[in-house]
Amino acid sequence: MSSHLKTENHNAAHATHAHAVAKATLALALGCAALAATQARAGTTGSISLTSDYLFRGVSQTNQEPALQGGIEYAHDSGFYVGAWGSNISWLSDTVVVGDDISSSLELDGYLGYRGKAGEIFSYDVGVLTYYYPGDYPSGFNSPNTTEIYLGGTLAPSETVSIGLKYSYAVTDLFGYADSDGSGYIDANLNWTFQPGWTLNLHGGKQWIENNEAFEYTDWKLGVTKTFESGFSVAAAYSDTDAQKALYTNAHNNFLADSAFTLTVSKAF
Repeated sequence: MSSHLKTENHNAAHATHAHAVAKATLALALGCAALAATQARAGTTGSISLTSDYLFRGVSQTNQEPALQGGIEYAHDSGFYVGAWGSNISWLSDTVVVGDDISSSLELDGYLGYRGKAGEIFSYDVGVLTYYYPGDYPSGFNSPNTTEIYLGGTLAPSETVSIGLKYSYAVTDLFGYADSDGSGYIDANLNWTFQPGWTLNLHGGKQWIENNEAFEYTDWKLGVTKTFESGFSVAAAYSDTDAQKALYTNAHNNFLADSAFTLTVSKAF
């Protein structure tokens, strides 16, 4: 995500750090709300994770450093659900401009939606998600807080294969980009459990940013997840984007949308 002051020189600097672009991924993060392969079980569930790099739509949110993340969700028998998720971040404070006073190290997300099924092998998911970044910002800073509505569908032709497609639409400015409401992100996912406890994960996405076309990009990921009966899981993934290096390199000279290998350990409860 990248945040911009509504002045010419600050816009250029904040664009450099664009996270943008897009939570499941929704990932790691909000994957719990976005694309459900099966209708959610009723009750309260949650998870806590430690990842080597918090990548969101292919862009590092932690300056290519580790992140601790956790979330909780309540799902009703009717199909309605509500949840919250959080992670440490640094992409805002890493955007250094002389005279700026940016202090933000946390992302807090809240979401609600409805999951249902149409037939035996197709499920759908519709909802709204807000990304909130508490902190101190200089005067004139365009708020990075973002709200998206989303619609997803998942086809599960067998117990071992699911194919999902999801579209997210920003009803506010997208992660601080000026005049960017109406931006969209589409992602497709394929999950194949090729052995009990082992799942291959494929992902591809495209981010559009209204009135900020230079920052648009595509991202993809190839990964594998091992789950254990104890509720623990380990995921390894390789991801990359076609984002412009000059626009996604932060003040620490790190290209945040570069190819990356990540390792994530999670515990569900």
